[in-house]
Amino acid sequence: MSFNEQALSFLCHDSYLYGILSLPNHPATRGVLIVVGGPQYRAGSHRQFTLLARYLANQGIPVMRFDSRGMGDSEGDTRTFENTNDDIQSAINSFFKEVTSLHEVVIWGLCDAASAALFYAHQDKRVCGLVLLNPWVRTEQGAAKAYLKHYYLSRIFNFELWKKIGSGNFDYKSSIQSLFSMLYKFATKKTRGTTTPNKPQNTFSLPERMLHGLNKFNGKTLIITSGDDLTAKEFIDLVNSSKDWQKALKEPNVVQHELPTANHTFSRQEWRDEVAVTTKKWLEF
Repeated sequence: MSFNEQALSFLCHDSYLYGILSLPNHPATRGVLIVVGGPQYRAGSHRQFTLLARYLANQGIPVMRFDSRGMGDSEGDTRTFENTNDDIQSAINSFFKEVTSLHEVVIWGLCDAASAALFYAHQDKRVCGLVLLNPWVRTEQGAAKAYLKHYYLSRIFNFELWKKIGSGNFDYKSSIQSLFSMLYKFATKKTRGTTTPNKPQNTFSLPERMLHGLNKFNGKTLIITSGDDLTAKEFIDLVNSSKDWQKALKEPNVVQHELPTANHTFSRQEWRDEVAVTTKKWLEF
């Protein structure tokens, strides 16, 4: 199936945002909006977002990818993933305006874009699905736990480490300071993975706000994680330590898929291709 690509510009408050629409000749009624995390722009690392959009469009699925305010070509002040609701809403408005046959949209996001998608999706009835890759659930304790469990322990069995120690080129001071810093953060900070009724929303931790968004979302969700990525491991550790997260991910509308050898940005073609094919098959729900 053939498709065309066209540049788009649309307003978000007083700033012009820019994106690319990959539009099949006979588009499906369900489209995909690729939300970009930062610091990043609409092509994606290793052009992943461009390649994904073209692959899906060639399968008949309309895809839009765009730069949020302050990123890439778009105007406005740079903002964090926690403040992109208006950008996403404006992008979806533009998507529906350009593709008049569109009935619903799936938001696709990597890392903190996945977090942003969870904040937004339940507020917009046009959003029927989420594809979340290596969701960003970073807290000081969560990061420290991931480093201690998945980095420092693996270093013990690393031949290059012992080679450095044997040659006298190992920086003992910096390594010990880093280890004790991680131990301190792990011991003194409390990561909250559950929500408490009647608690003010602005006091929720990042994992709590994401869980809140997931629980309120009525559509379907695909979660893709990399096996060789500390961000993904931090997310998995959070889930394993939280009954509420485990319950949410066991819901029938949630599907999980892991690429055991992939890194955070799916830098190899085989990993990008698996993500694209998995996304396409899941979109057939």
